[in-house]
Order: sequence, then C-alpha cells, then structure tokens
Amino acid sequence: MSATLVVPAGELRERFSRSSGPGGQGVNTADSRVELSFDVARSPSIPDTLRGRMLARLGNRLVDGVLTIAASEYRAQLANRTAARERLAALLRQAAAPPPPSRRDTKPSRGSRERRLTAKKQRSQTKQTRKRPPDD
Repeated sequence: MSATLVVPAGELRERFSRSSGPGGQGVNTADSRVELSFDVARSPSIPDTLRGRMLARLGNRLVDGVLTIAASEYRAQLANRTAARERLAALLRQAAAPPPPSRRDTKPSRGSRERRLTAKKQRSQTKQTRKRPPDD
C-alpha cells in the first residue's frame, strides 16, 4: 500500500453555478460557485483496502457513494475551484488515515493513589471542622 493517494482529474466532476452574496454587476452573470464531485465507491484509483475505511468514515457525507463539495467563498471561479480541490484532498486524507493505535490500559501508580487518598482525607477534615459542635 502506498503512502500517497492520487486522484486523477478525470475522476472529478465539476459543476458551476451562480454564487449567492455580494458581487456587484457580475453577480448575475458569473458562475463562480463550484460543486466538485468524486465517486469514492466506484473510483479505480482507491485501493480496495482503503475503500471500506473511507466509505465508513465519509458515510454521512456521501450520496450513493459520491462525495460532493461546494465552494463559493470567493468571487473568482478559479479560486473556488482551488478551494474545493484543497477541501476534497483534506477530506480524503482524513478518511484514508490509519486508525489510531488502541489504548493500553494502565493502573494508577502507587504515588498517585496515595496523593488522591491524602487529598480526600484533607478535604474530609476541612468539612468536619465546619460542623457545629454537638450540644451537651
């Protein structure tokens, strides 16, 4: 398994539409919003060993196995295309990352147990001194 995952540009689908928000005279003419789609489930560039992990991690973002990212934060289409591709790369990188190592159980050290008990006894003493003395 390689350390890098390369997605060919031919596997990406881009759709352009009008972006919301300010834009002056060009707001109704420029298609600056970009929707970038990538078929994670059927992509030949993703090895089968990674595909299951990626589908599981991206599950709530996929529609029929396709990951779609919309970018409209910039007024220029080229900037939105770049932003969408960077976000796609980051998402795929996160989804393909190996799982973290499992945690090994450890027990508290003798010193930490003693410090904890000492602190509890001290707290108990503090509360005992607040009590009203018994009426005789």
